[in-house]
Parts: sequence; structure tokens; C-alpha cells
Amino acid sequence: MGQINLSTAAGIATLALDNAAKLNAIDLAMWQQLAAHMATISSDGEIRCVVIRGAGNEAFAAGGDLEEFAHERATLEQALRYHAQVAAALNAIADCPHPTVAMIRGACIGGGLEIAGVCDLRISGESARFGAPINKLGFSMYPGEMEGLLKLAGAAVMKEILLEGRILSAAEACAKGLLTRVVADAQVEDEAYATARRIAAGAPLVAAWHKQWIRRLQSGKPLDEAEKAASFAFLGTEDYREGLAAFLGKRKPVFTGR
Repeated sequence: MGQINLSTAAGIATLALDNAAKLNAIDLAMWQQLAAHMATISSDGEIRCVVIRGAGNEAFAAGGDLEEFAHERATLEQALRYHAQVAAALNAIADCPHPTVAMIRGACIGGGLEIAGVCDLRISGESARFGAPINKLGFSMYPGEMEGLLKLAGAAVMKEILLEGRILSAAEACAKGLLTRVVADAQVEDEAYATARRIAAGAPLVAAWHKQWIRRLQSGKPLDEAEKAASFAFLGTEDYREGLAAFLGKRKPVFTGR
């Protein structure tokens, strides 16, 4: 059985997918822990950014733990319960008010790709590999798990991934819109945490609002007048006043999330 390790430092939370004997394959208990940890993180006003990574250097996550499917996902009732938990964990990441960064080394397959796909940013090493070759295993991706990747990369890329079952290189995954950037393998951790620190240095309320408005605009529906007015909620915040004062005073701002 694997586990999800949570640690925090300087406003940055790190979640490590840890099942080293199976290239960090994610079992049901890990999906449950992931959802629980994300709920804790989302309610913590001191967190400024979340980094999700695989434990060790070999893999982000090589998919779900297939060995437990025979007893955890053998019936329709079990399958619905199992994949509802997976979808709940993915939704908890997607709905987190704090920005999320996936730090990707090695295999990022199946459930690992689903996790990375619902993060806000994805920083990958050049030797990482991506895909969901479940057509070779005889089962389909649960719609609740497909949603995040579909929003990220679009129908054409999802069809290519799922119908061919081909494993993509980091360069190809980036070209198809699955990644934010690709760096040398030795630089992945430094770049992921540098990204997190840049995010953490910004106003946290602004980060949450940017995530909120991007999601709202993706609905395709025009904003009503109340929503347009709500987009200026920053005018009443201490962080807005601090940001302006720091700019005019030629100093770095100190944001408090208020």
C-alpha cells in the first residue's frame, strides 16, 4: 500500500505520491488520502502554492494500482464507488483555490496523467513520458477522470491518447498542450519550486480570483453585471493597497491574503 506524503515550507505545500515499489502507482487508499490532503490544503489560508510530485526520481505516477482491481473494482457497484473516489480526488485538486504545480519526472501514465492534467501548471523533465494505454488492458477511462484532460488538451489530443494508446515523449506532450514547460531532468525540481516561489510571492487572493475567472470564462457564457462588479472585489483588500504602496515606494510588497 502506498501513501501520500504532505509537507509544507514557506507557504508551499508539497504532496508526494509514494508507492516506490510500483513506480508510484496510485491505489484506492492513496486516492482517498489525496482528496483528504487537498481539502486540508484548500482550507489553509497560509498556503500560497501546492507542488504535486512523485516520490523519488523514477516516476510521477505510473497509473492506478492494477493489482487491486480484481478485488476493489470487480463489480459495477465497486467500480462506481472506486472511480467516484478517483474523480473526487481530481476535483479536489482542480477546485483548490491555491495554484497547483505538477513536478514530473519519469512515467506520468494513466492516473498520473489525470492528476497532472488538473494541476494549473506542469513542469516536466525532458525524459518524462506520458500516456494512458488502457485500450491494451480492455477498459475505458471513467468520464469523471477524462474531464480534466479533455479541458486541457481538447478532443483531438484525447482521442489520440486513448485510441492509439501511444506513449508520448515530453517534447511531444508539450507540443500538444499537455505541459507548461520542459526542462533538463536535473533542473525539474529547481524549476518547479522556483515556479512555486514566484506564485507564492504574488497576492494570494489575486491568484484565487484569476483561477476563478478563468474557469468562469471557459463556460462560454457572458458575464452578467453583478459578475463584472464582483471582478473588482480586490479594490477593498489590504493586499491591493499594499501592492500599490510597494510599487510607488519601490519596495517588495508583503501580502497577507486580506
